Amino acid sequence: MAERGGPQVYSIAAHRGFADALVAGLIPRYAEPELGLARLTLLLPSRRAERIVTEAFVRLSGSGLLLPRMAVVGDLDLDETLGPLLDPLGAGADIPPAADPTRRLFRLAELLRGAMPDPPPTPALLRLAFETGRTMDRLAIEGLGFDNLIEERIAGIVGDQARHWIDSTRTFATVLAQWQAELTARGEVDPPERRNRLFDHAAKRWRETPPETPLVAAGITSASPALARLLRVVAEIPRGAVILPDLDLSLDDETWELLGTAGAPAGPDDPPFGERDALTHPQFHLKLLLNRMGVNRGEVDQWHRAGLAAAPPERSRAISNLFLPSSASARWVDLPAAQRRLAGVRLMNSAHPGEEAQAVAILIREALEVPERRVALVTPDRGLAARVVAHLRRWNIAADDTAGLPLPQTAAGRVLLQLAEIVASGAAPVPLLALLEHPLVRRGEARAAWLDHARQLDLALRGPRPLPGLPPLRAAAAKLGEGVQAWWAEVEGIVAPLLDWPEALPLSDALDRLVVAAEALCGTALWGNADGRALSALVEDLRNAADQVGTTLAAYDITTVLRDAMDRIAVRPPWGSHPRVAIYGLLEARMSRADLVICGGLTEGAWPASPGAEPLLPPAVLRALGVPSGEFRIGLAAHDLAGALGAPEVVLSWANRDEGAPVIPSRFVLRVEALLGELADNHRERRAVELARTIDRASPAPPYPRPAPTPSAAQRDVALAVTAIDRLRSDPYQFYASAILRLRALDPLDAEPSAAWKGTVVHAVLDRWHKAGGRAGELLALAAEELAAMQAHPLVRTLWWPRLAKALEWIDAEIAAQQAEGRQVLRTEEPGAMQVDGVRVHGRADRIDTRGDGKLVIVDYKTGAPPSPRMVERGFALQLGVLALIARDGGFSGIAGEPDGFEYWSLGKKANTDQFGYVSEPVLEGQKKSGLPRGEFLDTIEGFLREAIARWIKGDEAFVARLNPDIGGYNDFDQLMRLDEWQTRADAWAMTP
Repeated sequence: MAERGGPQVYSIAAHRGFADALVAGLIPRYAEPELGLARLTLLLPSRRAERIVTEAFVRLSGSGLLLPRMAVVGDLDLDETLGPLLDPLGAGADIPPAADPTRRLFRLAELLRGAMPDPPPTPALLRLAFETGRTMDRLAIEGLGFDNLIEERIAGIVGDQARHWIDSTRTFATVLAQWQAELTARGEVDPPERRNRLFDHAAKRWRETPPETPLVAAGITSASPALARLLRVVAEIPRGAVILPDLDLSLDDETWELLGTAGAPAGPDDPPFGERDALTHPQFHLKLLLNRMGVNRGEVDQWHRAGLAAAPPERSRAISNLFLPSSASARWVDLPAAQRRLAGVRLMNSAHPGEEAQAVAILIREALEVPERRVALVTPDRGLAARVVAHLRRWNIAADDTAGLPLPQTAAGRVLLQLAEIVASGAAPVPLLALLEHPLVRRGEARAAWLDHARQLDLALRGPRPLPGLPPLRAAAAKLGEGVQAWWAEVEGIVAPLLDWPEALPLSDALDRLVVAAEALCGTALWGNADGRALSALVEDLRNAADQVGTTLAAYDITTVLRDAMDRIAVRPPWGSHPRVAIYGLLEARMSRADLVICGGLTEGAWPASPGAEPLLPPAVLRALGVPSGEFRIGLAAHDLAGALGAPEVVLSWANRDEGAPVIPSRFVLRVEALLGELADNHRERRAVELARTIDRASPAPPYPRPAPTPSAAQRDVALAVTAIDRLRSDPYQFYASAILRLRALDPLDAEPSAAWKGTVVHAVLDRWHKAGGRAGELLALAAEELAAMQAHPLVRTLWWPRLAKALEWIDAEIAAQQAEGRQVLRTEEPGAMQVDGVRVHGRADRIDTRGDGKLVIVDYKTGAPPSPRMVERGFALQLGVLALIARDGGFSGIAGEPDGFEYWSLGKKANTDQFGYVSEPVLEGQKKSGLPRGEFLDTIEGFLREAIARWIKGDEAFVARLNPDIGGYNDFDQLMRLDEWQTRADAWAMTP
């Protein structure tokens, strides 16, 4: 193909498939004898593009060939730097080195701290510093700096803004000036500025001495001025060319003009960019690039080849019509069906993200049935990508998300974050046990014993969170035997240095401590894989930069700071997944091509993403400076979709809602539907959605009956605890699970203080007080000591103590008044037992008093509301009465007498009053309408007890689940009885006439 005059600029239409079409044209155009394409140099936008083009050469090479030299110009969105061709070690001594980005982050945080009257905490300050650095980079890419920011016209725009924008702009300008002064003193420049200078250096060198070998720039769409100047030189040198992706040469001139001036203002007062509608057009950034290159669209030719996965040529015309600016889209009404038809494009609408992921996985599975067929999922939604990867494992299809996994979600990243959480929380049980049971910890033969000890400690720590620090954990381990004690000594030796944290510790020292602890737990396994290597690079980067700047952190900040730093790093998977399946993010998908492309997650806020405002500079200032606004990113997202639409088969997929609420379909989807009009129904993908809904739909399970186990007589032969009798009568299945199966419910770690836990504290406090003589005025002091001994978390004590203190003050006063009347406390926490019909009945009385007449009073403490007299009357609150029966039977050693008082002492709030603490007696007398007469109290309770023994302990009655469903209070074994599977059905049966 002969070279033509003028700049050599070409475009590969969307329907042709960029990488394959590029290679199909390069092979015959630049092939030479012997070395062939090896003399060709390709400038590509990113490492990802280099990999995609390499794969295209492999597919099209036939008998094989030497690959051309490939160099990347560096994609800042992917955090890539220039390749060695454009940034050689000795490239221009007049080009200063780039400042370290991490050092800049910490230094900008310090500058912001000094420039702001009321700076935020360190983690928020570092986030603001990161955003400030990004804004500086955006200015530097456009060749702007502090001098441009203080121009008179910019100052006038700033003065018209709201007060907070004026203050934030002043802060930004102050920090920018200070930072640029520091760079000058250090002889450095920011990375984008060095990139610009290297581009200019290469452009000058190639202009003065054109390379003797071919030079082609392909797939580059960045419109930075310095890169545009370089591309202009490449387009003009002999045997040079610039090949653009998806430049729409079929777009009419009128519509092209609607895109505005695109960076080439006609006058000093004209805006450098067009209206918002133009900014969001997929061709806007390409027009901007052409304008900055000084190339007219009429000088751009179509590339002469198509790729293997090319779509029909009509597709490009339809794509062009699809993205017409709003002022021109009225012509859709008059478009013939042939120009609106998107043959091979399907629309797939799902109910929710789970259904969408399953439908996408089904489409991928079907596509792979065709030999050599390639399929790609392109989505900005990493959650959707992860779901699809999981669904594909159903068919043993290994697919990796090439956008990568955030470092905090990797195994190595979690180790360091959990250590940081231990520091921030004072070794709280949840992060501590998560670390000790982490899969990288103690891998090998010793892991089984390690996990056994960790799980024993896990059981011991169940319940409310203990005091921060290691002493409560050491005390818990001391109760678990010598093996656990020795194991805990090793753990404490690793963790203890982390908790010795001064008020402000240098970040470099903090990282050293975390790394030492991580290596002590995991050894070399921490660094062995891709995530470990990424973590190692991050730690070294943070450590060196923080050491130079002198950044310090408080203990409670380390987790947030470390997580923010990790979130910016994606660990990309190595080779080894299915060769015909690819899952891309939007950046990674550029230039790629497949036979079937599924564009997933097409909802507003995801594709396109919602434009975010700059934290310090107002949008009006950025527009006046000529910096592309957030709407510019919408145009890039539209270009990404336009490129994907060029595949032979395309599925546009979206769900009606996300995890929390309904969502709006992407504006791009709505455009497709509007363009298709009456043809839209013919493009619906319904089959995959229906399969997704039915793939896991099994045959209806047979109804699960209400459990009613009937154990043998030997199994029923168990002793009765007074606390279990109520459960036996109201919900026999709960009794069966706890007393016969001997199951116990576990409290969660860091649990909310339960009624049982509070009861344990109250009983211990009152027992200790009574045994010490019950002297007035000492109860509160003893309670404070007991809470400290139980190592309750300060938050628990703070929230509960005021209520407890008021109730204990009432008890102190009540006991003193009763003693004045002749009533004395005989025993507290007294165990007792008796035999009833051959069954041992046992329990512990909270308190037993004696009156002056010798009668006994049985007292039961309650931290909340006591059982109602009606519950006692119906036989579902028998504990107090059965304890009285044990006392009457002489079951409490050394106590004799007839029980005549049956009192609940509640520490809760009395109804309709502000008083904490009151006495309730379930006896029918006076104005009461429910309860048992005092004279019949014990006989009635005994009748209920003997009936229960006869029916379930000595008899053969089934232990029916929820026998009395209106009696609440016992739900430890609801899951075991599969309550949700039969209760609704049983309720419906009960309501049937």
